[in-house]
Amino acid sequence: MKIEIIHEVSDKLSRVGCKAAALIISLSVSVLAVSCAGGVDTQNTTLDISPDSTVDEQVLSDMAASIATETSSGTAEETDVTADPEASGTGPEVTVSFIGDLTLTQDINVRNSACFDSVVGNDLDYCFKNCKAVFEKDDMTLANLENAVTTRQSHASKQFVFGMKPANLEMLKRASIECVNIANNHTKDYLLEGLEDTRKNLDEYGIVWSDQNSVSTYEVNGILIGMFGLSNSGTASQGYGLIDQLKQKGCDIIIASCHWGIEAKYEASGDQKALGRALIDHGADIVIGHHPHRLQPIEYYNGHYIVYSLSNFCFGGNNKLSDPDSVIIQCKFIMDEKGDNCVDYRLKVIPYAQTSTRPGNDFCPKPYDWGSEDYYRCLKRLEWSTEDE
Repeated sequence: MKIEIIHEVSDKLSRVGCKAAALIISLSVSVLAVSCAGGVDTQNTTLDISPDSTVDEQVLSDMAASIATETSSGTAEETDVTADPEASGTGPEVTVSFIGDLTLTQDINVRNSACFDSVVGNDLDYCFKNCKAVFEKDDMTLANLENAVTTRQSHASKQFVFGMKPANLEMLKRASIECVNIANNHTKDYLLEGLEDTRKNLDEYGIVWSDQNSVSTYEVNGILIGMFGLSNSGTASQGYGLIDQLKQKGCDIIIASCHWGIEAKYEASGDQKALGRALIDHGADIVIGHHPHRLQPIEYYNGHYIVYSLSNFCFGGNNKLSDPDSVIIQCKFIMDEKGDNCVDYRLKVIPYAQTSTRPGNDFCPKPYDWGSEDYYRCLKRLEWSTEDE
């Protein structure tokens, strides 16, 4: 298996007022195993970006207003999510797992027997021991890494500061988590120098990263997967430019990872919906959201899926959890006979708890028992049913 990382730095920022966006797809229970011959090869390339795509502020504003009206009136038309049988099963398939926020450290001001470092210690297999087998069977796993990876001491002045020791990146490697989004509100906790350390450390450990200024690619059996992120300050025009760059690179699948929305909310905002739909319309195959620390619904839009929030997955920032619900979303991308275009999407939902012991948080996610009250609560919050799979 060959991994190629292409970091593309964009010089243009948008003034559009919407925030970053949702994604993705549906329906399957089978998982693919990846054959990796000859090890992993990584390569970095830096390119200048000059996105030509722009987005009209009034268009997105009107879209967000329309969505807000639609939601409040309760008259939203339901979408038929039945897959097109003629488009299914014609070519290779790629299975990607998505998980939400990972903070593999504690807040800088917290040091006690219940904090992440005290509980986990130097056990690099502990956090993901209950999900490693899932990630090993897929073709790629993408998470939101919500902390700086640095040994620096100088940090931003803010309520919560998360700085993870570089050695903890080995946890991701051992758990078969190959890719991360770092477009979020904590990767600059140790300032721009800490962000640069984060990028360098991820490169050193061979973990593919992307954000709203950089895209990355990951190749699976000849299928090129492209990724980018948008933070909660990201805009649609930034997303358009990054999607265009991934198209120019010949990506067969494009994933948008969006850190957006309002914390502790179980419903997506009008801005989230407007941005998520705009990214799908511009060419993203799936939009995956995080940041609210809660599960939010899955939307089927224009033949694609938008997952508005995956919630936290393994979050060292909280010793106690007001809501432990999480999820692994697996999307099977079904390609055409040549493997050049994705013609169908099938989604599988695996409800998880962020901790294996309650109350509290032991930083060891564990799947909910099938058919349990917890299991069905997660599905309800996603507005999903096992019959959809």
